[in-house]
Amino acid sequence: MTMTVHVDIVSAEKEIFSGLAEMVFAPAEMGEVGISPRHAPLISRLKPGEVRVKVSDSEVYPFYISGGLLEIQPHLVTILADTAIRAKDIDEAAAIAAKARAEEALADKSEKLDYATAQVQLQEAIMQLKTLDRFRKRGA
Repeated sequence: MTMTVHVDIVSAEKEIFSGLAEMVFAPAEMGEVGISPRHAPLISRLKPGEVRVKVSDSEVYPFYISGGLLEIQPHLVTILADTAIRAKDIDEAAAIAAKARAEEALADKSEKLDYATAQVQLQEAIMQLKTLDRFRKRGA
């Protein structure tokens, strides 16, 4: 019998996923973590990137998150993200446009610019596009 852990992925807007999984992979602040059932309790910040929820050997659900918090209990994994999007729902055109705007803002030295904000926007757009690309390559 395969052991599972309950997973909740919640964004500021709504619950994105709630269900059982065999494994969860998340972009923790210090690097990607793999979380299996009965994992030791842990709380970590999350970086922008891809969360993968492995429901079975043939079913993996990818999500883009913009960062947030990860809480692990032996039978429950909770991901609280500012923004969370199912990979299949990522708007590629919008992400490409956001990436271009952020790159333009970073290149324009004459404009008064919040450099840190532009860098974050660029990183988020790049990670959305990478998540979507990996989703497509998996043939989902």
